[in-house]
Amino acid sequence: MDALLGFAAALLALRLAGQLAGRWRATRRPELAAWACSLTAYAVAAAAIAWGEAAQWDARAFRVYYAAGALLTAPLLGAGSLLLAGVRRTGAVALIYAGLAVGVAIAMPVHGSFALHGLPPAQDHLAFAPARLLAIVGNALGTLAVVGVALRSLRKRPLGNTLIVLGVAAAAVGSGIAGLGAGGAAVGIAVGAVLLYAGFVVTPRSAARPSR
Repeated sequence: MDALLGFAAALLALRLAGQLAGRWRATRRPELAAWACSLTAYAVAAAAIAWGEAAQWDARAFRVYYAAGALLTAPLLGAGSLLLAGVRRTGAVALIYAGLAVGVAIAMPVHGSFALHGLPPAQDHLAFAPARLLAIVGNALGTLAVVGVALRSLRKRPLGNTLIVLGVAAAAVGSGIAGLGAGGAAVGIAVGAVLLYAGFVVTPRSAARPSR
């Protein structure tokens, strides 16, 4: 069941990422590209959950899950928020960070045995530096950027920013509560992806009104 939930969450997040990519191609708004990449990372993380639950967790599935879910998603969400706020150098920084994160995920030593089911705890399989330290810093800064930009522009985009913050919270709750297991993490990703997408594309009230 958890494998099916992971697969469904992956398909949903990938579909929404494709929708954002289409909007980016039409408008060339840089924040849409960053957000599309973040939802693609969500999709890859959910696919890794499906892989681990269906074929038993091992270092390969865990490495993919950690790279996409722990190292990439939140920082890319934060990059999108900063680009929306007009911080244009964010794009270059995000590309450099993404390359570093992927390199760390490929090179990081993974140790210990894996349970048949359930999300593997990072502390049981990874040293603190560099992978876990990078994940902590990247997630903290990415979440701070999302929340900070949302609060700063709350009056301009009240509904959109609220949905984005709720989307980040939904995914964090799904993966942060051990009792929910892999299925809970997959549901959290699916709910988070839907809320985030809705927050990304919602039209500000002032922009929706026709000019007189």
